Amino acid sequence: MSFLVAISVGNTRTAVGHFHGDRVHGVERFANDDMDGIVRAAEHAWSHRGDEDGEIVVASVNDPVAIAVEAKVAAALHSDVWRIGRDLEVPVGRCLDEGATPGQDRLLSAAAAFAMVKQAVIVVDAGTAVTVDFVDGEGVFHGGAIAPGAQLQLDSLHGRTAALPQVAFARPRDDEPYGRNTVDAMRLGVFEGIRGMVQALVERYATAYGAFPLVIATGGDAEALFSDSELVQRVVPDLVLDGIRVAVQAAAQAE
Repeated sequence: MSFLVAISVGNTRTAVGHFHGDRVHGVERFANDDMDGIVRAAEHAWSHRGDEDGEIVVASVNDPVAIAVEAKVAAALHSDVWRIGRDLEVPVGRCLDEGATPGQDRLLSAAAAFAMVKQAVIVVDAGTAVTVDFVDGEGVFHGGAIAPGAQLQLDSLHGRTAALPQVAFARPRDDEPYGRNTVDAMRLGVFEGIRGMVQALVERYATAYGAFPLVIATGGDAEALFSDSELVQRVVPDLVLDGIRVAVQAAAQAE
């Protein structure tokens, strides 16, 4: 595979990284409204290609932001920008209801996870939303569950109650079993709620499949939520970016 700049536009944040071969380098993340930062990161990543041919590929679950990113990056780098879903397909089978449209982030994470382990796998993506998706042993995506992410839950508690404060998500204290103040209690409730939900869903999927798949976690909150979890075998922060690489490689092999 030639040099690749991969850009993943999420609901609230955009990640930019570049690949030499199979490893991602120099990943930076920006709020979606920081367009100057996103373009600077793309320019910096592009500068690492040297004399290699290179490609720039954008995946997105936020089309208005992706349209702006594509236009500004193409102008700044004087290069074509490819889009997942328009120019490149995600190389993963699908067993879904007719007309279902899962987000590109879910499909790319599924493709990357299956390419990584070559067996049935559950992918937990902990970001603005938490998704828990199942991919079978043939690499077919079966969908899964979608729930509010940690910060979204905390924001909702603040916004829909009279007295609960605005709280930034962080891992609860390991040395204290109880939330002895409001902030700690909110963080603990969200933390254990998400972990408990993931455990229940993993057990549900395993029962349906007849075996326990590997579990891989990704997303901005994955490390805080699952770094010590016996349920999660791997935390891979940049799984969506790796899915972009897998899609590019699959397209090149199909030519």
